[in-house]
Amino acid sequence: MNGVKQIKNYIDSQSEPKRSDIHALHLRIMQALPKCKLCFLDGKDDKGKIVSNPNIGYGLQTIKYADGKTKEFYQIGISANTTGISVYIMGIENKKYLTETYGKTIGKASVTGYCIKFKTLTDINIDTLEVAILDGVQQTK
Repeated sequence: MNGVKQIKNYIDSQSEPKRSDIHALHLRIMQALPKCKLCFLDGKDDKGKIVSNPNIGYGLQTIKYADGKTKEFYQIGISANTTGISVYIMGIENKKYLTETYGKTIGKASVTGYCIKFKTLTDINIDTLEVAILDGVQQTK
């Protein structure tokens, strides 16, 4: 199954209102990053063990580990969680940046070093979220 089909199936498998929110967020990210690489991670490791929630990934960056190994990974990810939606903005080196820059203006969300978590899209300022996403992508270039 290709990534686009997996993403559609993943979005369709969510209950409302999460389904509509993830779909709207997916479309918004695709509009903001029209040429980005799209991928789907099912949350399983090489042995088939579930290690994370499934994620829709946008963009591509190379992560370099302390041992010198590298891995290609998405820049932006979205995932359903038990209470709502998580948006991952990967690759920002300053782990206080998202909180300090967007924490007060994003709305009703939990903001950490690389994740913005919220219950529904109506709880947050979607324009601020888009700016944070674009900012994160710019920082990883």
